[in-house]
Amino acid sequence: MTRTNSKARSSKKAAATRAPAVNFQDFGYLRTAAVAPVLTLANPAANAKTIIKHLRDLEKQKVAIALFPELCLTGYSCEDLFFSTSLRQQVVTALNSIAKATSNIIAVVGAPWRTSDDRLLNVAVILAGGQVRGMVPKTAHPNYAEFYERRWFVAADDLDEELTEFNNDARISRQQIFQCGDRQFAVEICEDLWAPSSPGAAHSLAGAELMLNLSASNELVSKADYRRDLVRMTSAQRICGYLYASSGAMESSKDVVFGGHCLAAESGALLGESERFSLGAQQLIVDFDFNKLGHDRLHNNSFMNAPRPGGYRRVALNASKHKLTKLTRHYPAHPFVPSDIEHRDANASEILNIQATGLARRMLAARTQGLVIGLSGGLDSTLAFLVCLAALDKLNLPLKNLHALTLPGPGTSKKTKTNAHALAEAAGVALKEISIAAAVKQHLSDLEHQKTDVVFENAQARERTQILFNYANKVGGIVVGTGDLSELALGWCTYNADQMANYNVNASVPKTLVSSLVNWYARERSNPKLAKVLGKVLATPISPELLPLKGGEIAQETEAIIGPYELHDFFLHHWLRNGFTPSKIFHLALVAFQGSYSRTVIKKWLRLFFARFFSQQFKRTTAPPGPKVGSVSLSPRGDWRMPDEADASAMLAEIDAL
Repeated sequence: MTRTNSKARSSKKAAATRAPAVNFQDFGYLRTAAVAPVLTLANPAANAKTIIKHLRDLEKQKVAIALFPELCLTGYSCEDLFFSTSLRQQVVTALNSIAKATSNIIAVVGAPWRTSDDRLLNVAVILAGGQVRGMVPKTAHPNYAEFYERRWFVAADDLDEELTEFNNDARISRQQIFQCGDRQFAVEICEDLWAPSSPGAAHSLAGAELMLNLSASNELVSKADYRRDLVRMTSAQRICGYLYASSGAMESSKDVVFGGHCLAAESGALLGESERFSLGAQQLIVDFDFNKLGHDRLHNNSFMNAPRPGGYRRVALNASKHKLTKLTRHYPAHPFVPSDIEHRDANASEILNIQATGLARRMLAARTQGLVIGLSGGLDSTLAFLVCLAALDKLNLPLKNLHALTLPGPGTSKKTKTNAHALAEAAGVALKEISIAAAVKQHLSDLEHQKTDVVFENAQARERTQILFNYANKVGGIVVGTGDLSELALGWCTYNADQMANYNVNASVPKTLVSSLVNWYARERSNPKLAKVLGKVLATPISPELLPLKGGEIAQETEAIIGPYELHDFFLHHWLRNGFTPSKIFHLALVAFQGSYSRTVIKKWLRLFFARFFSQQFKRTTAPPGPKVGSVSLSPRGDWRMPDEADASAMLAEIDAL
């Protein structure tokens, strides 16, 4: 009798039930590479061999498009050698050799090219499927300072002719869009990007989502910073991906030095860059997200309404056959909170200024000098309280104009009540305590209601709101809302209670950012006494405190009921900011939260997020005004308009099928 090891059996069973590896190409990603190869000046054959070696290596890394620098087949610094017939003949031979290495990768290389009407051009050559598939001429030729390109090359904006040297229908023309499957890219060369009228702008409006730039940009003090910002901001203006490859240090150093700078940006965000000044090859591999680019373009009315240029030819190239099971790019688990502390602190200062300025302006409009806030001792009301202090300071008003009320009820814990009193005391603000216990008890008695259910909970929330608004009438002030963006997205607020205010300063601040802002304030703006209190607030469990205490402790922890806010903020960011599908969000969350949450847990809370996001829209439709502080907002008057009756069943079915 043969025995089977039980551990081996269970291992095989686990392998059989394990989810198949996802192909991120299905979610709109395309892997590209920018390469600054080691150059052999004036030797196209040697450079072709180097490029082919890179292509084979990049193909193993599942790269679909490989970009090389300007005039990389000869070297940018060949000067009068560009007039050499022999050199140009070698270029044709080199292109044919490189073409053979492009059966499953697209290559874009730079070369000099003589036209049939005897013009010498600086061109980008697109090779794919074993063939030369097109050429794009450079438009802007610098002829100032250290540049002298017009000695050798001319622009050929009017040119559109067949490349008879190759056995296919390839053409040389500026107005070409190349298609890698259903992804569209175009090409511009070096100075084209720097010029006041760039061809890339037209390419983008003609449909190119990815811009490739073959460059030979020399290094000067601070030029790298300018180049980096130019690439990044161009990707923002055109709402495109931008891949940039510049010549390396093996160009001639007779008068200038080249650094081999490779850059990638997407919609204003820098995705990566290579080192500079290496005598060896440099390469940058980046996964561009075409789904995000498409969403951003549709979301931008200025882009959609811009006139489209005509006359473009579309060239279908071989689609990438690679399966991307892992991404090169990183998605932070906390997208609303910058990872580096310097950026985080700068953002925090900016956000507090936006909130305080919005509140101060609202006070001027309401002709009031008084603010009324419900101080629970929790995180959200603490941030709103700090904003109130900043608004009063901006208007040169005394602290007595801030009317802080704490309204304990059946679920209020000693910890949060202590926090509220300590917070007001540390800030020098008088705190008024009004118990809602008797009023709620009377109200529930009038309703003949005895259960501790949603009626019990909402009665407390609405009683608090009634007191705040009536107290505001009494002192001639306005009620400052405290609920945050994450709660609004999930509908985790009571309609016509904490959902309502005269002005909600936290309206577009997600929960993870609320925590970060309070932490920053404790470090940078607080005296030691206030900082200590803020530390205690940060350590307090998030809770609405609407259920009776258990042994004197909080009986209702929000994240145990609706899930971790860090997950919901991740879902919210990628749903609203990037327009990602539930499936894509799920797979990105698996990577971002690897080791923290299982697939089952992420799927559970993702389902709840979409179920609540759709069902709770009615609370957002009637949300009070509040300042927008970031790119994600749910204001019904601004960023998010959605019918209250929208059906989530298709979204939920997609999640159930994961």
